[in-house]
Amino acid sequence: MRLPVPAYGRESLADLGSSVLAALGVPGEANVLGLPDLPRACVLLIDGLGWELLRAHTGAAPYLSALPGRPLTAGFPSTTATSVTSLGTGRPPGGHGMFGYQVAVPGEGRLHNCLRWSAGIDPLTWQPAPTIYERAAAAGVATGHVSASAFRNSGLTRSAYRGARYLPADLLGLLVARTEQAVREGERALVTVYHGDLDAIGHINGSRSAAWRHHLGFVDLLARRLAEVMPPDAALYVTADHGMTDPADRVDVDAEAGLRQGVALLGGEARARHVYAEPGAAADVLAAWRERLAGQAWVLSREEAIDEGLFGPVEAALAPRIGDVLAIPYADVAIVATEAEPLESSIVGMHGSLVAAEQLVPLLSHEDPG
Repeated sequence: MRLPVPAYGRESLADLGSSVLAALGVPGEANVLGLPDLPRACVLLIDGLGWELLRAHTGAAPYLSALPGRPLTAGFPSTTATSVTSLGTGRPPGGHGMFGYQVAVPGEGRLHNCLRWSAGIDPLTWQPAPTIYERAAAAGVATGHVSASAFRNSGLTRSAYRGARYLPADLLGLLVARTEQAVREGERALVTVYHGDLDAIGHINGSRSAAWRHHLGFVDLLARRLAEVMPPDAALYVTADHGMTDPADRVDVDAEAGLRQGVALLGGEARARHVYAEPGAAADVLAAWRERLAGQAWVLSREEAIDEGLFGPVEAALAPRIGDVLAIPYADVAIVATEAEPLESSIVGMHGSLVAAEQLVPLLSHEDPG
């Protein structure tokens, strides 16, 4: 099966941030996506709203489904920590180093959880690339990021959103009000908005559940309300960080000695595994994982993954964070670790892979016709 590499530099989530800046008149930015020049932009990111899921539920989301749009590739892996940093920096993963949910800290023999953020990791050192907010502010653009108060000082926020004025909003009415105020500030403004409940419901109940479908209806109302409060010189873009699938089958690494042999650390997540080998064991680990997952997953070495362009151009200093072996399911299967990761192994909806259901995200736009 051919490896579907994300469309970095053409139609990827990493291209959205830079394209918005270019449309706002920020010098040195490339408008790869061809967005219209306007002085104000708001980007609403709905966690877990895949392009294919949205197209399959048009009745639950009539407003979103009626907006003009197209799919973008999220990037690899298609997971929150990676995607929001790609959006927030305008760089593919190889340029910011957030290579997944859990990746190795080179030379320390431990994993770093890029979503929950592990102790002892400085966000500015781990992700030093300038953000779109810092670049916008340097060009005189007012910036803001609207999200839950719990995320305000997290490591991921400091990595992906630094430079933006953080506007906490734990209630939907407050989220709309703070977005409306922020997008009207200054002569030019960039505001991003994050809503995470759809993804949470998908993890717990599955993306095929009634609960997921009903919450999509609330997301549709949120997007419509935000569009209604946009000033006439603003564009609203709706996107996501990844899609979601509900794998029926499980491969449990903790129940199969052959998959643990020679493995020092197991990172990533169930649909995008980073496997870190013990010294001298990388070739044997690659062979064992390829044999076991034949017909179910792409299994590549670090070098093969970089050469294929899965992460975009990879900075040399960041490459050791990538697994010696990567296992990326394309079949209806999750690679779990029930002993080491009991919580992560129990969820229903998952993401991270290169398949379209997880990889494709919407880019929808609302611009005032007047």
